[in-house]
Amino acid sequence: MISSAANSKVKRLVALSQKAKMRQKEQCFVVEGVRMVCEAPSDWIQEVYVSESFFHRYEKEENAEIRCILNHYDYEVIIDTVFQKVSDTQSPQGILCVLSMPHYELTKSIERWGVDSKKTPLLVLLEDLQDPGNVGTILRAGEGAGVDGIIMTQQTADIFNPKTIRATMGSIYRVPFYIVDSLAETIMQLRKKGMCVYAAHLDDSVDYDVPDYTQPTAFLIGNEGNGLCRKTAECATQYIKIPMEGQVESLNAAMASTILLYEAARQKRKKIII
Repeated sequence: MISSAANSKVKRLVALSQKAKMRQKEQCFVVEGVRMVCEAPSDWIQEVYVSESFFHRYEKEENAEIRCILNHYDYEVIIDTVFQKVSDTQSPQGILCVLSMPHYELTKSIERWGVDSKKTPLLVLLEDLQDPGNVGTILRAGEGAGVDGIIMTQQTADIFNPKTIRATMGSIYRVPFYIVDSLAETIMQLRKKGMCVYAAHLDDSVDYDVPDYTQPTAFLIGNEGNGLCRKTAECATQYIKIPMEGQVESLNAAMASTILLYEAARQKRKKIII
């Protein structure tokens, strides 16, 4: 049982939770909570830790999810006061694990998304979003709408930030994501493969429900405060907007993305029915 905050494993867990450089160096990240641990792909799991009270609470209980973890993985117990220091939440559930970072190859995916593909791909492109909650929520909404991938800039909030991870509610395990140096170059690659890229933008834009999203589609979402930079916006196929009533000027990035994604999903369902 780990009983000291000075323990080297405890220090490493804290560093992995708090420091992006540490996560990148070790190519791993931390997830917390019963659901996030239970849903984690088994080949991603490196280490499992539980609090002392969690261990005693579930030691003899027949909870299937918990028994699956405690029976199939080696784990270490940390006393509650130290686990509290390791946890990134105010009220820890008492279980966390260290996972290997997944890696997806964008070049191969772009080839797969090409015009000859039997499935019409749906993507979201994020430029410099700063709110981890927005990024995580977009992954979650994207999974629900059937998105094929999320592409983001290096300056976008770290996808392995604990706040981002929590907001994904497990979608981090199932939605492919790609981090690129130049979003403009990536957009041009996508367009060469026959994909239409729609930028959420107010200038010369049409209402979001006008275009046909049953073709290969990507939605381009800009920074919460500054929107899209001109160079990136000019790469888009068309500008779209979500009409606002009352005195509301705009929606946050996650909500806007969700509306666009579900409009694309609605159109695809309607096309299949017809």
